[in-house]
Amino acid sequence: MHYFGETYEEKNCHTCDNCLFPKDQFDAEEEVKLVLDTITETKEQFKSKQIVDIIMGSQSPSMKQLRASTLKSFGQGSSKTNRFWNSVIRQILIKNIIVKEIENYGVLKLTNIGKEFLSNPTEMKLTKDRNIEEEKDDSSVASAGQRGSGTDKTLFSMLKDLRKQIAKKEDLPPFVIFQDPSLEDMAIQYPVKVEELTNITGVGSGKAQKYGEPFVKLIAEYVEDNDIIRPMDMVVKSAVNKSGLKVYIIQTIDRKIPLEDIAKAKNLKYEELLDEIERIVSSGTRIDLQYYINEYVDPYHQDEIFDYFHTAETDSIQEALIELGENEYSEEEIRLMRIKFMSEIGN
Repeated sequence: MHYFGETYEEKNCHTCDNCLFPKDQFDAEEEVKLVLDTITETKEQFKSKQIVDIIMGSQSPSMKQLRASTLKSFGQGSSKTNRFWNSVIRQILIKNIIVKEIENYGVLKLTNIGKEFLSNPTEMKLTKDRNIEEEKDDSSVASAGQRGSGTDKTLFSMLKDLRKQIAKKEDLPPFVIFQDPSLEDMAIQYPVKVEELTNITGVGSGKAQKYGEPFVKLIAEYVEDNDIIRPMDMVVKSAVNKSGLKVYIIQTIDRKIPLEDIAKAKNLKYEELLDEIERIVSSGTRIDLQYYINEYVDPYHQDEIFDYFHTAETDSIQEALIELGENEYSEEEIRLMRIKFMSEIGN
């Protein structure tokens, strides 16, 4: 309803998940004030990512170019995470404390409500943002075993730790490096050479060359230290049919053919085509779906979803729906934007 400019006056609709299963809340008066102070200090000229970077005290080249370190609010919220501050911004957008001007590249501006709050701060209840990465850490090894009983749980955990280190160094979400199914397959196949990574689920030659070296080095050391006997079938997979479909999909997307027409031509369901496109992108091939996204995802949602994946710890569609709002965003929108994000940032 917020997206359509409408408000719902009742405190509890007794229908949606937010009302039926309420999340923990906290008083965010100081945090909201810091966000508003930052937006005001930067003369309402920046988008949410830049505001978060300032609050976190980011040392990125763009922040140095802007001389952000001279700002009073620079680094004032560094004790918390990017994810936390993005959650605050999303929630105060919904509360109409700030607005995002899509026609002006998505810059954030204070509404009258925001200006009133800034001049007279009061208690502000916001929903606590769950730390998904910590929750997943507790269950990831078990879930890996459930998905594939042959997964080496110890190695899988080590690969996840390595991925997290590289993601932090590269300032990228962990799933952009390698997705969980790829790490799980590594913990089954034990690739010890970069070229062997192309046999791993969701890994193409581009991604193998870009990120593979430290992973195969870790695996090689693990194999040697633990006297692991590797599977003997580490040969190039035969994928003639898949390769042909991949080429067809890439070529037709380059020609800006609607996805429904591509799916129909290959006798695929629309969801199956999205599955194939996701596999192509996750393996390291860049695909430009902007022509199609512009037809089906409004600019506001494009910006919000892209910003979400920038700070998300997981590429889970369900987690994105929960964070962004299941009543306002569709699974299809999020899948399309995840493909765009992975293609542009990961490849």
